[in-house]
Amino acid sequence: MAAAVVWRRGAAWLRSCRANRELPGVPRARGCAGSREVVPTCERYAVRRLPFARLADGDVAFFERLMPGRVITGEEEVKPFNVDWLKSVRGCSQLVLKPQTTAEVSQILRYCHERNLAVNPQGGNTGLVGGSVPVFDEIILSTALMNQIISFDKVSGILVCQAGCVLESLSEYLEEQGFIMPLDLGAKGSCHIGGNVATNAGGLRLLRYGSLRGTVLGLQVVRRVPGSSLLVSSSAVLLPAPVTVQHTATFLSRLPLFSLVGSSEKGQHVFMRVACYCCCSFQLPDFQCLLTEVKKVLADGSALDCLTSLRKDNTGYDLKQLFIGSEGTLGVITAVSILCPQRPKAVNVAFLGCQSFAKVLETFTTCRAMLGEILSAYEFMDEKCMELVETHLKLSSPVADSPFYVLIETSGSNSTHDEEKLHNFLEQAMASGLVTDGTVATDEKKIKVLWSLRERITEALTHEGYVYKYDISLPVGKLYDLVTDMRARLGQSAKNVVGYGHLGDGNLHLNITAESYSHSLLEAIEPFVYEWTARCSGSISAEHGLGFKKRHFIHYSKPHEAVLLMQQFKAMLDPKGILNPYKTLPSAPDRSTC
Repeated sequence: MAAAVVWRRGAAWLRSCRANRELPGVPRARGCAGSREVVPTCERYAVRRLPFARLADGDVAFFERLMPGRVITGEEEVKPFNVDWLKSVRGCSQLVLKPQTTAEVSQILRYCHERNLAVNPQGGNTGLVGGSVPVFDEIILSTALMNQIISFDKVSGILVCQAGCVLESLSEYLEEQGFIMPLDLGAKGSCHIGGNVATNAGGLRLLRYGSLRGTVLGLQVVRRVPGSSLLVSSSAVLLPAPVTVQHTATFLSRLPLFSLVGSSEKGQHVFMRVACYCCCSFQLPDFQCLLTEVKKVLADGSALDCLTSLRKDNTGYDLKQLFIGSEGTLGVITAVSILCPQRPKAVNVAFLGCQSFAKVLETFTTCRAMLGEILSAYEFMDEKCMELVETHLKLSSPVADSPFYVLIETSGSNSTHDEEKLHNFLEQAMASGLVTDGTVATDEKKIKVLWSLRERITEALTHEGYVYKYDISLPVGKLYDLVTDMRARLGQSAKNVVGYGHLGDGNLHLNITAESYSHSLLEAIEPFVYEWTARCSGSISAEHGLGFKKRHFIHYSKPHEAVLLMQQFKAMLDPKGILNPYKTLPSAPDRSTC
């Protein structure tokens, strides 16, 4: 009964979104001209704007003083940051900020919290659920320039880097050191490690190296600054000759946290009223003291520094786990400490054809038993996926005419040992009829060619028109049943219904394509896909997160009490709700709207 109530709640929200594409009294967001090819998210989903402040000229001026040359305001320049790479959601932000340090992120959030300005953290913008782009006019905080490697320890294999480092760049750096990243994704050429951690991305190596919750050792996170509103303090300052009030005002104007709002002179003493965007008042006896206090303010309270490089630390709560997978709603990840495995000396990839999904499952069971410790990936895809890759990307599959395909990767330290184990497995699989055809690659170039058949499926799907994407976690035995049932349900109303994913992790990527976005098709898919998943005790998001598109369906995977506790964490860490609003969690019942 409880599950039925949950399903009705999600379905009711979905119907209201479709029936009211633009709610009365909600103005269209400005600054969207020239990009009408993607319908604004707030219009398509009928979202009400929360009562955040709107950007003013003074706000832009503050950020330009803070980060000269790294503030983007031009409509055309901001446009790419407003749209996800799938071109399925679009915000109308008018401002993009590109900090380079944790201190700058700290000052941005301190100011935005005081002004009640909503902030949308953004990494490589490769997300698939609308979590990385604004819904309305939120300020976009891009980590693109936070791309420095801080340290790497060759003995422990621990890498410390800023959150804006591109995953592929980190991989290339580590390979030169004889190591690899424990994470690998099809979007590795664009995605940022901070975004990977913020969404708890899974990827192609999870079967071997586990999830980021195990490999991430530490984080540096900036959250909103607790405390009071704007403070104005008065201090008597003895200025060394020949310094004047004008000198003081000029000096303060260069410091984004301070401004001189009033002064009076009496002999050698100057009484100044200094507006300071911080959480504590202080005295200003001279320039040296002022500069010292500025340094303290930049690090005061806003940065949660859990950037440990220890594999064992059992002191208190493991706070980093709260931010892994939080999708930028609790804080902005600015640096990551991650454990990296040594680069395997021997890598082999087998690409095989199977006649049924049952054979795919049996092959996995045999594979896991015979390959054991050297098995690093087991991916599957159906024949429709291969057709799309061949048609749109002109890739050629070495194995043809199979309903299902399997990609198996092994990695180890002894090529002779690994090749022997793989050879024995393939002989067994062929002899028992589990596999009908296949090929093996041992050199790097051929391995990349085989991996591209799997990694570029997402890219091929974008050539089909509009794509409805679902990232489902299910018991492995039921993984493909959802694809079969969805094809039967949709019939000719969908262009294609395809299934592929990480079978070793029980992770299905269900993709449905159409010539263009259709409300009626979406009604046929949702909430059916979530109800089906819930009946099988699965998860509606295995690795992509909830973002904007799935936040109202969280109850299909989490009980009411769990969602309530999450909302309480959100309210405690971000009481004004300025961090990535409209994402991950359904709005708390008491949140006001406008």
